[in-house]
Amino acid sequence: MVAATRRRAASMADRHLSQGPLANLQLALRAAAPALGETGVWMCERPLRGAINLRGPDDAAFDMAIRAVLGLEVPREPCRAVVDGEHSLLWLGPDEWLLLVPPRDLAAVQRRLLERLAGQHAAVVDVGDGRAAIGLGGRRARDLLSHATSLDLHPRAFGPSHCAQSLFARVPGLLHQLDDSPAFDLHVPRSFAEYLWTWLEAVAVEYGLAIVEG
Repeated sequence: MVAATRRRAASMADRHLSQGPLANLQLALRAAAPALGETGVWMCERPLRGAINLRGPDDAAFDMAIRAVLGLEVPREPCRAVVDGEHSLLWLGPDEWLLLVPPRDLAAVQRRLLERLAGQHAAVVDVGDGRAAIGLGGRRARDLLSHATSLDLHPRAFGPSHCAQSLFARVPGLLHQLDDSPAFDLHVPRSFAEYLWTWLEAVAVEYGLAIVEG
């Protein structure tokens, strides 16, 4: 009886953890509805991803270890990101990056990084459970974001493969521009995701908003 109760509790916990942080907003149902009027901004909840906080020195041995595991060059230029398929490495600071991988790859990637970086002054920390991502884009996306942050988002200053940390409607976040359509991913603490979505949505209505699949 105790074992069965524990199995049921574990199953319920697994279902809860598999839900995105915006599940209460029923975005999938809203995405299926036709957009009303002209759309200047689209928004979506990105699928959950594995996330690793990666820290290490500015030296060739560290860069080689990362390249061997991920096939990615370590972005050394401030506020830049490199993407290869489903793996992304975003600059956070001179010795810190955010690595995003599919959830199915997280454990293996973390293990391989720890093996390759053994003996180096480096850190590999799983931070995926505490993060969420909101996708947004469209011709008025920069206008929407300018309401939320003081970052200079003019195309001459912030373009594809750029990323930057800032406050977005007072929520700490990491903005990554994916392409010049433009499209962005906004990575935020999971506990603030619903608040920030609601805030952005309220402003986006002014520009014509479409909810889309992530």
